[in-house]
Amino acid sequence: MPAWLLATLCALGLAGCSALPSTKPHVSVWQNERFQADEMFSRQFDAPPTDTCEAARRALLSQGYVINQAESATVKGSKRFQPEAEVHVELSFTVVCLPDSKNGQAATAYASVQQERYIVKKSSISTSVGVSALGSISIPTSSSQDSLVKVAAETVSSTDFYDRFFALMGQNLRELVLTDVAPSVSENRAP
Repeated sequence: MPAWLLATLCALGLAGCSALPSTKPHVSVWQNERFQADEMFSRQFDAPPTDTCEAARRALLSQGYVINQAESATVKGSKRFQPEAEVHVELSFTVVCLPDSKNGQAATAYASVQQERYIVKKSSISTSVGVSALGSISIPTSSSQDSLVKVAAETVSSTDFYDRFFALMGQNLRELVLTDVAPSVSENRAP
């Protein structure tokens, strides 16, 4: 058999093998959910839920987050980044503060951060204008339009990230208690 024919057959055989579908079984994302008691997304604080969420709001504000919603038991904030010229990233924080005791003097803060990644998509629109009175003269006109397209979204799952956030919350809560600036549950009740 000629060498060129043998080389061609080997190349075709290798190309065919690489085109075979993967035999790796498909695993759904939900199958990796642990539902175990861990401390990544939550921390307990010795303060009422209103004070705890106020500390969360101040922690986000101090880091440049824009507060989208601030209620007694919920705080939502977001911050945008541009790590590369054509890439944009947005972090969206949600903090929910729930009471842990009957008298409301302890609360757990649950935090979750969504990271969305966008790229700049460039599109150009070109048209030509014909002037019939002058013959077949066409004047090309074009315009370009840039738009952000979401390419990925995920929940941030870094223990260090949440540890730093909850540590700053705890520091803010201690400062609020020392200065007696924190709104208490009794102040929010109607007379």
